[in-house]
Amino acid sequence: MKLILYSKQDCCLCEGLLTKLRQVKNLAFELEVREITTNPDWFDRYQYEIPVLCLLNDHQQEQELPRFPPRSPVTKLEDLLKRYM
Repeated sequence: MKLILYSKQDCCLCEGLLTKLRQVKNLAFELEVREITTNPDWFDRYQYEIPVLCLLNDHQQEQELPRFPPRSPVTKLEDLLKRYM
């Protein structure tokens, strides 16, 4: 499974989600972090939405996952990811 995290430097919500993703132990996935300020298309699309977590499907298309509440525990993030595997 490959996940893409659209993020921005110095965004506390982005950093929090990244920390929780790194704490996930029960699932194997590859994580790519995309800095939205490095690409005008990403910035236009996500500037008011970050952090945005996407799953890259078998056809190499991105599927946005539901927004993850920042105060939720890592176990809830694991449950969310399991639903989309």
